[in-house]
Amino acid sequence: MLGTLCTLITALTCVSGVTVVTQKPPVVRLRTGETATMDCNLGIVTVSETRWYKQIPGGVPQYVLRFYHGASSPGYGSGFSSPKFTITYQSHSDYRLIISNVEEGDSAVYHCKTWDDYAKEHVFGQGTKLIVTSSSLPPPVLTVFPPSRAELQSNKATLVCLSSQSVLFADVSWLSGGSPVSSGISTSTAVQQADRTFRISSSLAIQTSDWNMDKVYTCKVSLGSQTSEKNIDKSHCPTEE
Repeated sequence: MLGTLCTLITALTCVSGVTVVTQKPPVVRLRTGETATMDCNLGIVTVSETRWYKQIPGGVPQYVLRFYHGASSPGYGSGFSSPKFTITYQSHSDYRLIISNVEEGDSAVYHCKTWDDYAKEHVFGQGTKLIVTSSSLPPPVLTVFPPSRAELQSNKATLVCLSSQSVLFADVSWLSGGSPVSSGISTSTAVQQADRTFRISSSLAIQTSDWNMDKVYTCKVSLGSQTSEKNIDKSHCPTEE
């Protein structure tokens, strides 16, 4: 009985000690030239190093740096170095990545990672999205497509908005009659084009009855202080075949 109790206590102790990596804030928005800071907490880990990765949506994660609280300096991945990329720590579990003099090319999702020695696996944080814009950014160029005739026969309609822009991240939203729409929206991650611009596709699913009522729908895309809007409604747009 005593042996069974000890086994149970040991099992519960191990389960409660599962590593959870937490990052904050979830999003950092900056202008070019400013300094980005993002924090990572390694949970119960006290002896493992932390590693950071930069990932552009749809791309392969890039190793930025690693750091152990007992080390004198970080180790860097190819293309990353000090003083632009540095790291500090407040405790054995709390680290801060610092990116100085940010540029638009630094826009990405940055993931913190550590090693769970009990589970014998790598553990990643949920990521911090860094969005860098400049006041000289050109506004996004929008193209909106109406639903097809074939689709309208099934009592549904899909509006599609394509945004061509100079930076990776953008805020995409839809309006109906000037009021924000909260459902039926699906937006893709940005895809880089041959001309080095980025394209985002967003769709809005509506009812055929709403489309036939000549409601005005608006696709709105914001890049920092730059915003573009494009309206579409049945009376001013031919239906796609």
